[in-house]
Amino acid sequence: MPNGTAQKPTACLALADGTLFYGKGFGATGQTTAELCFNTAMTGYQEIMTDPSYAGQIVTFTFPHIGNTGVNEEDDETADPVSAGMVVKWDPTEPSNWRATEELTAWLTKKGRIGIGGIDTRRLTRAIRQQGAPHVALAHDPEGNFDAEALVAAARGFKGLVGLDLAKDVTCAQSYKWNEMRWAWPDGYQPNTAPKHKVVAVDYGAKRNILRCLASAGCDVIVLPATATAEDVLSHNPDGVFLSNGPGDPAATGEYAVPMIKQVLDTTDLPVFGICLGHQMLALALGAKTVKMNHGHHGANHPVKDKDTGKVEITSMNHGFTVDSQTLPEGVVETHISLFDGSNCGIRMADRPVFSVQHHPEASPGPQDSFYLFERFADAMEARKA
Repeated sequence: MPNGTAQKPTACLALADGTLFYGKGFGATGQTTAELCFNTAMTGYQEIMTDPSYAGQIVTFTFPHIGNTGVNEEDDETADPVSAGMVVKWDPTEPSNWRATEELTAWLTKKGRIGIGGIDTRRLTRAIRQQGAPHVALAHDPEGNFDAEALVAAARGFKGLVGLDLAKDVTCAQSYKWNEMRWAWPDGYQPNTAPKHKVVAVDYGAKRNILRCLASAGCDVIVLPATATAEDVLSHNPDGVFLSNGPGDPAATGEYAVPMIKQVLDTTDLPVFGICLGHQMLALALGAKTVKMNHGHHGANHPVKDKDTGKVEITSMNHGFTVDSQTLPEGVVETHISLFDGSNCGIRMADRPVFSVQHHPEASPGPQDSFYLFERFADAMEARKA
């Protein structure tokens, strides 16, 4: 236990292979099962916990000081946390930040999410890297009563993310408009009152900051549910189509998303831009395949090379599946690759303004090296009008 105390553990993390981690619980009580991944970002735990792409996952934070900036409503990427729980090295501390309005522990309790502290996150991260993202059960009981065998059985009973369509669980229930731009000192979030381009954004689990980046690039954004048809999309007479990030197995979501994208590509010359799951949806629609990664990419310091320019960008990443670059068809160009493992991080059609990236150019949390992609999308819409 942390600080050398011998108090009774109040939380337990059980891996499907039978490994048990005991620690101090915080946030909600109870039990949950999920896939376990690790995130190397040093900031932005609130954005990570509210990122819809983490549906079905518990996040291990490799940075030890989690909770020290508190939470506030402005940093939510969606209304409530989507990640099933969090694993940290130290117990969350009192927040020390001028923007904090609430403590992390109280926020997790209110939102029904379990946390466990006092864990050797380096050991846990090494296990994930070596063995792949494990299925786990996480329990928090203030009395410290745990049935280890039952927890391991629950972890083994988790079906995993392969074949799972989670976009339907996190998408919007109905369409809505978005005009709020990126946060800027000292006025915070301001609306775009003079947009130039009408964009339909298909919500597979869209982060608010992606929508803000579209607005900041001059877009009037209409957000549609993940199951929107091509007729739904084109009925708004957009200047461009955006495909958002999201969770789950892209092949499962692609059963309804791919036909829509194919029809848009076959019947229009609209610019199309995709991020993360949207990137994978576009790749599938163009004829490529996706595969499950060993432990995925989750962090805010991932080097990605732009093959067109030779430039290296430091990017934010969050994905457990990847596009198999060996399956890219003729006429589809690989534009970006990960310098960690060489995996695909971007594609474009050779003869049309249709492109996508695996990384997160909206940078929440993370660096802003890739914001130019939103401007490229806006420029493509401007060029089409001209």
